[in-house]
Amino acid sequence: MSKSIVITLPHDLGAEAAKKRVTERIDLLRRDYVDKLAYSEVTWSGDRADLRVVAFGQTTTAQLDVMPDALRIEVQLPWILAALSGKIQGVLTSNAQDSLRIGRTQPKP
Repeated sequence: MSKSIVITLPHDLGAEAAKKRVTERIDLLRRDYVDKLAYSEVTWSGDRADLRVVAFGQTTTAQLDVMPDALRIEVQLPWILAALSGKIQGVLTSNAQDSLRIGRTQPKP
């Protein structure tokens, strides 16, 4: 049985800036892991991305919705990866948070 992971991260970037940062992060991850993936594709329709990744004989799909004040990620894991959902959720959350911080300066005290 497959398992879904849903992550929602608030941000204050606006949809356009958040989408740009998320797109850059996806491209970076695809380049860094190209040798481990059999196939990956990202299709944008407005502020929604549909992703499909095939690795180690398993297909994972995801949808990213970029909103003016939040990023919502929903991933459908195949049953064989469902046992790792907690670890996968942690990695996804960390990467999403990092992508929303790219080029962002921290306020000075």
